[in-house]
Amino acid sequence: MSTTSEVSAPAMTRCRPIRRRQRSTSLSLFPETEWPLYKESTSGSFVDNVDLPVHRWFRYSAGFSGAWAEDLITRETKARDVRVFDPFAGSGTTLIAAEQCGVESWGIDSHPFVARVARAKLAYRSSPDEYLDRAKRVLAGAKRITPTVESYVPLIRKCYTDEALGQLDRLRHAIGSTDDDSESARLVWLTLVSILRPTSHVGTANCQYLLPGRRKARVREPFAAFEEMARTMYEDMRSACGLSGPRATFRQDDARKCKTAPDDHFSLVVTSPPYPNNYDYADATRLELTFFGEIESWGDLQANVRRHLLRSCSQHVPNRAVDLADVLASPELDPIRDELRPVCEELGEVRLTRGGKKTYHNMIVCYFLDLAQVWLALRRVCRSPSRVCFVVGDSAPYGVYVPVIEWLGKLATSAGFRSFTFEKTRDRNVKWKNRKHRVPLYEGRLWVEG
Repeated sequence: MSTTSEVSAPAMTRCRPIRRRQRSTSLSLFPETEWPLYKESTSGSFVDNVDLPVHRWFRYSAGFSGAWAEDLITRETKARDVRVFDPFAGSGTTLIAAEQCGVESWGIDSHPFVARVARAKLAYRSSPDEYLDRAKRVLAGAKRITPTVESYVPLIRKCYTDEALGQLDRLRHAIGSTDDDSESARLVWLTLVSILRPTSHVGTANCQYLLPGRRKARVREPFAAFEEMARTMYEDMRSACGLSGPRATFRQDDARKCKTAPDDHFSLVVTSPPYPNNYDYADATRLELTFFGEIESWGDLQANVRRHLLRSCSQHVPNRAVDLADVLASPELDPIRDELRPVCEELGEVRLTRGGKKTYHNMIVCYFLDLAQVWLALRRVCRSPSRVCFVVGDSAPYGVYVPVIEWLGKLATSAGFRSFTFEKTRDRNVKWKNRKHRVPLYEGRLWVEG
């Protein structure tokens, strides 16, 4: 959607009602700035990637369209020299798109398991024959191993039949016994990861949370699924053999610091940060983490995963863990504190009237403090001029509207970027069935220049 209205800097500083406020679809501190908005393609969601080579190897609900990212990067390279950075690289969508365009790229992600997935996917330009040979040897070796399904925790036993779990256990041990941290070894590990959901009979929500009470109509047999996935990955790798541009650099790192990224280096940031909508990125990978023995229960997620992540869900921020007054006083929140405080206070009041009493008031404040730190880190690693594209949406926990786009733009300009514009791509929360509130929301692209 093209820009339809603009708000000048003085107007944006006025107080507005918290609930159901009027929202423009375009915001800018510098209305005179013209933006190259990419109307022809949509950033969409990871669903767009299910048929794309390499991208399809691991379904990551928080991802976005690889085709759109490739289109954006291609267009940018026509105008200037581009070095791409993704501070929330997830399973590597932006980095793979940049490699397809022959552009230098660098990505980081703080989720330990997803970071390992990204490293494995980025090995797609290694030898396909070495990979396929290892996969065949692993499968043959697995068939000679005696399974030990009794060692798995109850969650895993609920998710698989004993026969399926026995095959997966054999594959796991065959892979572990030959792991040498080579690129082919990482790819074979990812082959097993990729079949864990299709071979489980329990349902999975759209956000990848497990639904043990539901059963799927179609379940794959693990050895057959592994062999088929290996063939798919092999063919995708063969199609990439002609790529000659630079390979992406990936590090496990925190976007609030970007410690591993070089200063004053990048001219284009393409990313999708977590939305403040209570999506638990840690819980979304619980099946995989539990299968590989990295956690034993839901409670282990806090220490093993959540502590590394940006605070975007209430599970991160129980009351005992947050000094709300201290967080609100953080100087990084100066640009939005006067608007943030009443939203926080209203959420604190509303939660007491709800059964779950979720700590959305803590989440919202901590989320924007974390994003303020992200913008400061991005300003350090980006050149001048540079362009940033955040695929992001707004939020309304307990029906209290949070102007995410506007506040992120203000934090960006406070960090040293020059201007921001928002391009709406779709409406959200418009089908009211089973919704918690009736506040219309939207998603789009926040463009920041500086």
